[in-house]
Amino acid sequence: MRDGIAYQVLVNDEGQYSLWPADQAVPAGWRPDGTTGTEEECCAHVDEVWTDMRPKVLRQVLR
Repeated sequence: MRDGIAYQVLVNDEGQYSLWPADQAVPAGWRPDGTTGTEEECCAHVDEVWTDMRPKVLRQVLR
């Protein structure tokens, strides 16, 4: 792990993703998606699952 930091992937209610240090409390409005690992592993997961970067509400309106 780069700099010895383990990361976790977080997601918010709008379906937006973020990386967060695994040893820190999850900020309000976010929840873990269950993925942890190196920065590179977490980024690869986000690239795979977050294919539409628009907020959830906008995706629903523009269907």
